[in-house]
Amino acid sequence: MAEPESTEDEAFGITDRLVSDVLDAVGRGDGAFLSEALDPMHPADVAHLLEQIDVRDRRALLVTWPGGLEGGVLSELDEELREEVIEQLAPAELAEAVRDLESDDVVDLVEYLDDAQQEAVLDALDASDRVVVEQALAYPEESAGRHMQSELVRAPEHWTVGEAIDYLRSDVVLPDQFYHIILVDPRLKAVGYVTLGRVLSHARDTPLRDIVEDTFRTFHVAQDVEEVAQAINHYHMITAPVVDDDDRVVGVITIDDAMMFLEEEAEEDILRLAGVGEGSLSDRVIATTKRRFPWLAVNLVTAIFASMVISLFEETIAGLVALAVLMPIVASMGGNAGTQSLTVAVRALATRDLTTANVWRVIKREVLVGLINGLIFAVVMGIVGVVWFGSPMLGVVIAVAMVINMVVAGLAGTVIPVVLEKMGIDPALASGAFVTTVTDVVGFFAFLGLAAIWLL
Repeated sequence: MAEPESTEDEAFGITDRLVSDVLDAVGRGDGAFLSEALDPMHPADVAHLLEQIDVRDRRALLVTWPGGLEGGVLSELDEELREEVIEQLAPAELAEAVRDLESDDVVDLVEYLDDAQQEAVLDALDASDRVVVEQALAYPEESAGRHMQSELVRAPEHWTVGEAIDYLRSDVVLPDQFYHIILVDPRLKAVGYVTLGRVLSHARDTPLRDIVEDTFRTFHVAQDVEEVAQAINHYHMITAPVVDDDDRVVGVITIDDAMMFLEEEAEEDILRLAGVGEGSLSDRVIATTKRRFPWLAVNLVTAIFASMVISLFEETIAGLVALAVLMPIVASMGGNAGTQSLTVAVRALATRDLTTANVWRVIKREVLVGLINGLIFAVVMGIVGVVWFGSPMLGVVIAVAMVINMVVAGLAGTVIPVVLEKMGIDPALASGAFVTTVTDVVGFFAFLGLAAIWLL
């Protein structure tokens, strides 16, 4: 009996064997195999497969695969990879792919196209859908209006459950997926919403206004989409109605889109903390190099600055070689402690957990954590200094320097991102270089300065 295939190398339904089989089929021009393998797959899995192969294989796959790409696959692709794939599609193919997408997904695709491709997509849409997409594109890029889904279900606030059910079962065009019926007054102002579950579980004569959700709140079309997503997460909402200047509901942002926004922001924060911007595995060499070069240049400048501090103590280091052996330890421990505090602070700022009301309490906590850890490792390094080099005073010097640098690391790791945000600078992108500079300079200066005073 054959043993089941190992799933160790499987990623979201994509196995190494499947990737190999697809590439083999592409190589021999076997479109029938590609259709059999790829057509039944979920769009997210097809997108993941495209992200795992190189540029040349992607181009050959798109040419050989008779079924072609669905709009759902384009929506799932990484942004830069999506642009690459779209460039290979003829306007008619692109229009066909996006025809059945929700309005928010169409907007997400159209905004990155050149004029010819954009016009081809808009021409493929129904007149009403085209108006919706063009209106969404008129809103700022990171606004709720740009990312909302215009397909929704409204009902007059005076309706009963029975009237709502009869309406839903009529020949009215409904969204493919929706979770709430939004109640509106005669001016189309949203006044509440009712989940489909409550509609189905109550008697027909129950007024809809009696079973509205207490999580109801609306968001303005110009509001930052990240703020809307955070509110959806905070209040455990499923649907966030979006309203215009007259408080009339014009769209919704659903929980799946909100989670996607939050995931993207978290990913961006992680990448920016490392100084790599918004890169991905599918990026080309030149694009990746350009993105990383500026922050490597900044790090070089800060490293030179730290080296200048070391140069101030050339005679001290020459007089006691053990200092050159031990000083990287002080800077490294401070840098790691600063990165820990920095990561916590940047994430708390992104999620709005770190505010003016609690910033001083958080700063105090990080400084105390740095002090306690500094004292513990100071004892360890003090013993190392004595045992390794036979100098009790050298142990005292590195112990005191360790405490100083780890306290400063906790302070800098929290204060610097807060200050940068107040200045309108992205703390995830810029904080790392400043915190590293502070811990290196303070670490070297404290260790070498104390050594110059107490040992020589």
